[in-house]
Amino acid sequence: MFISFEGTEGVGKTTLIRKIYEYLVQQGQEVVLTREPGGTPMAEQIRSLLLSVNHDENMSNDTELLLMYAARAQHLQQVIVPALLAGKTVLCDRFTDASFAYQCAGRGLSREKLNVLNQNFVSHMPNVTFWLDAPIELGMSRARERGALDRFEQEKVTFFEKVRAGYQELFEQSPERMKRLDATQSPEQVFAQAVAYLK
Repeated sequence: MFISFEGTEGVGKTTLIRKIYEYLVQQGQEVVLTREPGGTPMAEQIRSLLLSVNHDENMSNDTELLLMYAARAQHLQQVIVPALLAGKTVLCDRFTDASFAYQCAGRGLSREKLNVLNQNFVSHMPNVTFWLDAPIELGMSRARERGALDRFEQEKVTFFEKVRAGYQELFEQSPERMKRLDATQSPEQVFAQAVAYLK
């Protein structure tokens, strides 16, 4: 199985992924835990470019989108596809839904650009996507508690409201794949919601 985890900043994706990983390993599954952007040494270098706040020039929205897909293409070829072909379960922190939510809904890029990239560079889609949903202010307060904010986390609340609306749109379009989890609850309750879907 290929399972992805989505949501705005500070909703608890990392905590949930760790719990699901431990749960599946206990069930005797071989599990690969990975993230986007990143997941391979080269894709992690692209991640630092994307998240860094110390650029001498503003990154254009198109550049941001193309860097995301450059990292994704490497990640798919090197990690995700080989793991799935070997019969392993892949848990991925963000995937193509994040590109729609952040770059299309958030930045205002056309869906057509995303569709072209998906058709050409994305060979596998998640079987299940867990969308951890919580009010933006709650997530941002949690993100601030973690320490210094990256380039995305420094965006305004209005940007994240658009991103959340983007996730809502995706959820309405593919309810059979995308499962909404109430991320205002405790990590244990969120985990219980996820396991109920998996069972």
